[in-house]
Amino acid sequence: MQNILTIAGRQFRSYWNGPTAYIVLSLVLAALGWFFWSLFFLKDEASVRDMFEWVGILSAFATPALAMGLLADEKRQGTIELLITLPVRDHEVVLGKFLGVLGLYGVLALLTLPYPIAVSQFGPLEAGPVVTGYVGMLLQGAAMLSIGLMASSFTENQVVAFFVAITITMTFLLIDKMGAFLPGALQWISFGYHAAPMTRGVVDLRNVVFFLSVIALCLGVTQIGLERRRWS
Repeated sequence: MQNILTIAGRQFRSYWNGPTAYIVLSLVLAALGWFFWSLFFLKDEASVRDMFEWVGILSAFATPALAMGLLADEKRQGTIELLITLPVRDHEVVLGKFLGVLGLYGVLALLTLPYPIAVSQFGPLEAGPVVTGYVGMLLQGAAMLSIGLMASSFTENQVVAFFVAITITMTFLLIDKMGAFLPGALQWISFGYHAAPMTRGVVDLRNVVFFLSVIALCLGVTQIGLERRRWS
C-alpha cells in the first residue's frame, strides 16, 4: 500500500509542476460556467442537474488530456523500464498512477462546489440529488480516467493516447443517444444512462457496479500491458 500511495503522491504533485492541471481545470470551469449559467436562468427551478450533465460532457475531453501522459510519457522518456524494475508490483504502478490522476479530478469536483452553493441562494435546493450527483460525477470521472490510463499504456505518443481515449470515452458517453441507429439494449453501456439517475437522487447498485466494472477492466488491461513489457 505504501508503494501505491508514494506513486500516487508523486503523480499528483507532478501535475502542479507543469501547466497541464492549470490549463485543463481552467478550461473546464470556464466552459462549465458559460454553459450552466447561460441556461440556468431560463429554467424556473433551483437545480444543479444540468451542471452534472455538463461536467460529464466536459470530462470526456478533460480526462484524456489529464491521463494521456500517465504511462506514455514514462515510455517516451525511458523511465518506465526503471519504474517496473524497481521493487514495486505492476498493479501498484497502475493503482498509484490512477489514484494520482483521480486526486486531481477530485480537485475539479471541489472547485464545482460554488455552483450548488450559489444555486441554493435562488431557491430551495435538495441536498440528496446534490450528494448523489457528486457520487455519480466521481464514478463517471474515475471510469473515464481509467480509460485514459489504459490508452496511455498502449503507446509512447501522448497525442495518440489522447485520441484513443477520447474516442472510447465519447463512445461510452453518447452511445445511448444513437438509439435510432443502434439496438436499444446498447444504452446499458452508456455512461450517461448510468449517471443520470444519480443526478435525480437515485443510487442504484447496478449503476455503481457498472462504473466499478469499467474501472476494473481498464486497470486490468493496463496491468497486463505492463506485465508483457516487463517480460518482453
